[in-house]
Amino acid sequence: MTGMPKIREIQPKDDAQMKKILKFCLEEADLALPGTAYFDPQIGELAEYYAHTTRAKYFVAVADTDDDQVLGGCGIGPVADFEDICELQKLYLTPAARGQGLSKRLLAKSIAAAKAFGYERMYVVTDTKLPIANKLYQAQGFTRLPHALADDPHDGCDTWYIKDI
Repeated sequence: MTGMPKIREIQPKDDAQMKKILKFCLEEADLALPGTAYFDPQIGELAEYYAHTTRAKYFVAVADTDDDQVLGGCGIGPVADFEDICELQKLYLTPAARGQGLSKRLLAKSIAAAKAFGYERMYVVTDTKLPIANKLYQAQGFTRLPHALADDPHDGCDTWYIKDI
């Protein structure tokens, strides 16, 4: 991996790599559990899922020298019963892509997309088993919530944040 990775919208050719990255990251953190993204039905077809979900978008980071080498990704989607809140979803990176500011770049891209869709706040679900993710969200101005928003499908996670965007 030389140079600065590129960020672009997910394409169907990226689905298998993104599923592998997501599963690896959750297995690594002992979070391959029901109620986490590990068991989301759409993880094998993220491109189609986000293309057909209203006010949603998913981005992948790819190597600057190889548009087919996915290094990670994240996206946004609607939160049931909240017109003004989106959820930051599935922010995962390969081990080799970590520690280079890529999560911040993906988050910034997601916030820009959320604003373009008219969202005013961003919600994120994570877990205490992901301390680096928690540090990222806190450093980026997210405020910890005492509980999940209503109807959150990820009841296997134990930490929630929200941020005005």
